[in-house]
Amino acid sequence: MALLNYLKDYRSRMGINQTELGKLAGVSRQTISLIERGDYSPSVTLALRLAKICQVTVEDLFEYKEDDVEL
Repeated sequence: MALLNYLKDYRSRMGINQTELGKLAGVSRQTISLIERGDYSPSVTLALRLAKICQVTVEDLFEYKEDDVEL
């Protein structure tokens, strides 16, 4: 399973860098970088905060993909 994200795309559209987005969200630049690379899944609270900052829904910002598993 993977949590895909479009944070970098939305951040670029806003014209801000990782440091600026981190300050707005109350996290470090490193956290933003880890999320954008897919190396860190944010908490629900942080995901909601990032979506609000980007003025989109959480579903616009993050996409959950399950591995193909037969039940």
